Amino acid sequence: MNSDMKPVMNRKRYERWFGPDCSSPFREKLFIIIFESDTPAGKLFDLALIVTIALSVLVVMLDSVKAIREVYSEWLRIAEWFFTLLFTVEYALRLYCVDRPGRYARSFFGLIDLLAILPTYFSFIMPETIYMMVIRVLRILRVFRILKLGAYLGEADILMKSLAASRKKIEVFLFAVLMLVIIFGSLMYLVEGEENGFTSIPRSVYWAIVTLTTVGYGDIAPKTAIGQAIAALIMICGYGIIAVPTGIVSAEMFRAGREEKPMRNSIRAGCTACGLEFHEEDARFCRRCGAKLDMDNS
Repeated sequence: MNSDMKPVMNRKRYERWFGPDCSSPFREKLFIIIFESDTPAGKLFDLALIVTIALSVLVVMLDSVKAIREVYSEWLRIAEWFFTLLFTVEYALRLYCVDRPGRYARSFFGLIDLLAILPTYFSFIMPETIYMMVIRVLRILRVFRILKLGAYLGEADILMKSLAASRKKIEVFLFAVLMLVIIFGSLMYLVEGEENGFTSIPRSVYWAIVTLTTVGYGDIAPKTAIGQAIAALIMICGYGIIAVPTGIVSAEMFRAGREEKPMRNSIRAGCTACGLEFHEEDARFCRRCGAKLDMDNS
């Protein structure tokens, strides 16, 4: 590619951020490093940023442990201010290298960047807000840009369509489960009674939910033979119930994937007989009516 074309392409690429009047090579280079991950410097910056974010969140978590805070409180405070000042400088650089800083400040990542540094400054007025700094972990969402996970948005779209198509079935399923735990909970309240820990129907329903989902905390357990038999029945039902929503969503995902496949690997070859437009790349006949496709118009 002609080297004279590269500045023009870069200008078009970053124009939505810098604006057409951008004439500072330094700002453009800084923008590429901070906002792009296609260059070695950009990748290094993003990886260093993610490591720094993880360390800052670790500092906040350690500060919440009383035994550690009593011994290393001063070091933790210094580390927290170091990270806060570092993120403040980074946020200022982000605003500096874009032509419309207000646009970035109102964006999702811009708000997260701002919320990552505000709690430390607010802690002078309200000390309890210091632990809100764990919101910095949301900034690790930038890893999606580094790992190029945008290629999987198509699969995510299929999953969302499958969940939406299964919504009515799942609602009916959840309503049936709710009725089931209410019935079992009320029955266990009658069978076991308050002397065995089933002090009320809501508490018995809680036990039924825990048992039906096979979690089994063990804080309440039936003591009578009839109660244990009911508990065994609930646990057996639980294993069967777990498979129901999985099957519903899986069936919808299979159907959505089958419908999506012709659209992904398709050519716009219109069928003159039935008017169907999209077909497989190697198709020679219409997949609906069997008529021969006019490949000259594809």
